Amino acid sequence: MNLREMALPVGWYPRNSHEISGFLEKFPQKPLAAAAAIAPHAGWFFSGAIAAAAVSSLDPHAETVIVLGGHLGRGSLPLFAPEDGVKTPLGILMIDRELRELLQKSLPHQDDSYHDNTVEVLLPMVRFFFPEARLVWLRLPAEESSFEAGKIIAQAALSLGRKAVVLGSTDLTHYGAAYGFSPMGSGRRALQWVREQNDRAFIEAVEKGDPADVLGRAEKDQSACSSGAVLGALGFAQERGAGPARLLAYGTSIDTLHEAGDASAKNADSFVGYAAMAMSN
Repeated sequence: MNLREMALPVGWYPRNSHEISGFLEKFPQKPLAAAAAIAPHAGWFFSGAIAAAAVSSLDPHAETVIVLGGHLGRGSLPLFAPEDGVKTPLGILMIDRELRELLQKSLPHQDDSYHDNTVEVLLPMVRFFFPEARLVWLRLPAEESSFEAGKIIAQAALSLGRKAVVLGSTDLTHYGAAYGFSPMGSGRRALQWVREQNDRAFIEAVEKGDPADVLGRAEKDQSACSSGAVLGALGFAQERGAGPARLLAYGTSIDTLHEAGDASAKNADSFVGYAAMAMSN
């Protein structure tokens, strides 16, 4: 059996099953039974609680979880993990090969041979909340076709009689000198602008469900690093007849540092925004 190894360096998420369980058992699955959700993909220290809110909102009866990653620009082909399964600290997540092969007939694609955090960092959570489910690992480009890809995923799952959910993976504004994006300078004014304007505008575009606005906001405002994954989740949810996206949780990496009592938060000039959103039937 061909298995995909864990590739992210230690520190992105716990490698100990007891640590993972101890962290995630604080987030029992909620009665949202969401068809699709959007989660951040930073290291668990910074965005794990927000990501867990998204993953735990998904329909607990799902047989397959399709995790949509990103970090792909316009013109890139969708990327599928070609392996039979993926290793996590909680055990192997088997790939839903039947669904993957059906999708590959409709989506131009390549194999995902890269080391990328947008899918991998969420997989221990998927394994914890959906221990019997199978996985489809797919990364989508930041272009309009990814919205249609989400619809294709929903149609393919339905044709196989598969109870499937989608988890789209993106972080929001990457602000500060570390990211080469500081239109509002630094300090409290910059943090407030990101929270109340830049990230807020992207979240509102997702809530409206307008794929052109989502993509436009991400590109113009630099407010999402993996908007293709968001578009895929929105397309899937629309095809499934789910309601509009709702915000479950929001925060920034500076908020996490403050909560941890880290004095460096006072002088941090670079930070990232994170949101958990869900679309329920």
